[in-house]
This record gives sequence, structure tokens and C-alpha cells, in this order.
Amino acid sequence: MENTYQKNMSIKSWAEDDRPREKLLKQGRRSLTDAELIAILIGSGSRTESAVELGRRMLHAVDNNLNLLAKLSVPELCKFKGIGEAKAISIVAALELGRRRKEAPEEDRPVIHSSKDVYQLLKPMYADLNHEEFWILLVNNANKVLNKQLISRGGTGGTVVDVKIVFQLVIQHGATTVVLTHNHPSGSLRPSPEDVSITKRISQAGALLDIRVMDHVIFTDKGYYSFADAGQL
Repeated sequence: MENTYQKNMSIKSWAEDDRPREKLLKQGRRSLTDAELIAILIGSGSRTESAVELGRRMLHAVDNNLNLLAKLSVPELCKFKGIGEAKAISIVAALELGRRRKEAPEEDRPVIHSSKDVYQLLKPMYADLNHEEFWILLVNNANKVLNKQLISRGGTGGTVVDVKIVFQLVIQHGATTVVLTHNHPSGSLRPSPEDVSITKRISQAGALLDIRVMDHVIFTDKGYYSFADAGQL
């Protein structure tokens, strides 16, 4: 629990892990309380009250109900000591974005069930490339594609893949499954020893993190090769 001394300290004086912005960067947005999120919006408190404590006081005034907070106008928010017009506008704008997000239709995400699905999804992206690229698909438990990310770009003979970057992206996007893909500008559908090695390394690392490597698909302009279909995963 935050003590009285910390309550009255500037956030810059807090331990780094207790600062809302640093906490968001290190632990993710869901680790923050509502008051900490408000503190990020308003940026600063006052000489006697941190931004987090000001956020808590505002929430207490509306029974910790964000819907009630969203109904307050700029002049009403300005009645809180420490909240000026600029801070009030930031709060109103952020809560309005949240409201609009609820109204927006959820994006239809591609669903991956097979190597053919992967090939059809990424074929236009790999078409006619004269250099190698390595992309991953980040997938959730329902096999829906959350995102695709470029891991590396190389020359005609290969590209270097950093395993750490792969799993940083998987964790960052909250994925449970990853699909590896890259292209062979030469047109060869035979996986190279390096292809086999990186697939094995990423699969082994994924097993330790409980992250599944669904497939590794090699693209050419004439077709594709699937490690999963070949029983190499």
C-alpha cells in the first residue's frame, strides 16, 4: 500500500517500477490501475499530491465508475483541484475514444487452419521479391491472426533471424501461437540446413514458453513448402 510519504512525493521521485509510464512499458497496460492510467493522461499532480493520488481522488468522487467520469464536462472536471482545462480536455478525449471503440465493429481477422491458408494470406506480399524476408504471423487460441511482423530482411542468399525478437513480439501481442514464414528468391522449395536449424531453435524455445510453433512455410513464386505438412515440427 502506498504510504503517506510516497503519496506526497513527485512521481519522478518514486522507484522506477512504481511510476505509471515505466510500469506500462515494463508490465503492459493491463497492469495499471484506473488511477495510474488517469495519471498518465494528466501528466502531473501538484506540490501536495501526486498525479496518481489526484486520479484516485477523482475516481472516488464518482464511486470509481468510469462511466460516470466520462459524463463529466470539461468545466466539471476543472472543479477538481489540480485539474486545469488542458488536463480536463485530455481526460474527456481519452474517454471519448474508449466510447467510440466500443461502438466500432470488430475487425474480421483471418483464421489459419493449414499451410494453404498461410500461403494464400501472404502470397501477395512475397510475390516477385528478389531478396529474402522473414515474417511471422502472431495467432491466438482461436487460430485468428492478430498481426504479422517482419523479423528480418536479407539478400538473395539468406537472412538472419534473432530468436529473441520473435518471442518478444509474440508476448507483446498476447499471441499463443506463431507461424514462421520466409521466401526463397531462387525458387527452390527445399529447406536449407539454416532453415531447419532456425525452425528447431524457435520450436524448442517456444516449448519452454508454452508458445506453439504452428508451421514454417517457405514461399516461392511457384508454390510453397510446409514444415508441418512434411512432419518436421
